Amino acid sequence: MTSSNAPNILFLCTGNSCRSQMAEGFARHLGGDAFRIQSAGIEAHGKNPRAILAMAELGIDISGQASTRVTDAMLAEVDLVVTVCGHADEHCPLLPPGTRRLHWPLPDPAKATGTEEEITLAFRQIRDEIQARVSALLADLKR
Repeated sequence: MTSSNAPNILFLCTGNSCRSQMAEGFARHLGGDAFRIQSAGIEAHGKNPRAILAMAELGIDISGQASTRVTDAMLAEVDLVVTVCGHADEHCPLLPPGTRRLHWPLPDPAKATGTEEEITLAFRQIRDEIQARVSALLADLKR
């Protein structure tokens, strides 16, 4: 159970299927009860199986997370919105006064092409970048 005054972080992406799902998984794993964590999309596209597998390689299970569409109710409660793609950054809904916003311009691994190994590598690279960014963000917020 998180503390009611724990910072509420929303990771926002286009379809809430991959990058924002991974960010939510890392933030929940690394942040514990110190934060309230959620992810959403401008739209909901379902969960990407390759993102689930990439996270499972690190022992983090995101298969139970939902692919959801951002709502006004979510935005009303959030302290920080992190957009993880250009589309979400450009189409981010109007945020309530005082809500912080960060943008992480992460490429979409779901658009990777090539062999299965090359596509898997693209997912791992984005996963690892998200892990580093989430770790730094949470460390900064804990100060």
